[in-house]
Amino acid sequence: MAVPGRGVVPAGEAVLRGDDRGVLHGDGLFETLHLRGGEPWLRDAHLARLRAGATALGLALPSTDVLVELLDTLRAGWPPEVEGALRLVCTRGPEDGGPPTVYATLGEVPAAARRARRDGVTVATLPLGVAARSRPELGWLPVGVKSTSYALSTAARRWAERAGVDDVLWVSTDGYVLEAPTANVVWLSGGTLCTVPAATTGILPGVTAAWLLANADELGLTMDERLPTPADLHEADAIWLTSSLRGLAEVVSLNGLPRPRSPLTTPLQTLLGFPPR
Repeated sequence: MAVPGRGVVPAGEAVLRGDDRGVLHGDGLFETLHLRGGEPWLRDAHLARLRAGATALGLALPSTDVLVELLDTLRAGWPPEVEGALRLVCTRGPEDGGPPTVYATLGEVPAAARRARRDGVTVATLPLGVAARSRPELGWLPVGVKSTSYALSTAARRWAERAGVDDVLWVSTDGYVLEAPTANVVWLSGGTLCTVPAATTGILPGVTAAWLLANADELGLTMDERLPTPADLHEADAIWLTSSLRGLAEVVSLNGLPRPRSPLTTPLQTLLGFPPR
């Protein structure tokens, strides 16, 4: 772990107070970066998303130079052959109005993430209780931010475990698939690689998904943003979940219906730099 101004902090040393609003209220943001060859992939895009979220929350952040130095300090000496999960956390700080809390952590990418790339994931749809376009229309509600308030996501993942599936896809009250609790959904329709529009739905704009669609032409694919129904996904040529650490994991079963493996999975993973393990 590392803290601005303190550098690398020994394990067991405190880095935040018990009344930190990130802990008490989930009032903060975080980003998780994939460390490959010792370098954080798509660092600038992750920091840009973090800063956009901070603007939406009115959360003061250190300068980009300070954040980059923090990440660089922590990753120095990390074995380049080991995949790393580099996490940057920024909260509003203690309740008495002290400065924001900022720290970074680094660990090995979990085996479950590597396994999902190799074996794919089973998924079920789960109602979210909001209309697809309702959240951006509210005005007061910060949307598309990677908040430390993760109760909804962890509840969905617990439901998935009880239901015997690896993950869920949230579905709006008007019947559209939006996202997974910790991933974006990407699917293939003919020669078009599609994902859900973040601006009109308020989902988290995926850094990995955005890069993949922007570079899909390298595999002869076009790109599009669409609002799919579960029926649309059942008819899709392939479905994947994308996230920073899993990279790209193919959906091999949707609502109990098995799906054939796509020959595009390995080329897409290779394009992203996430070969299956």
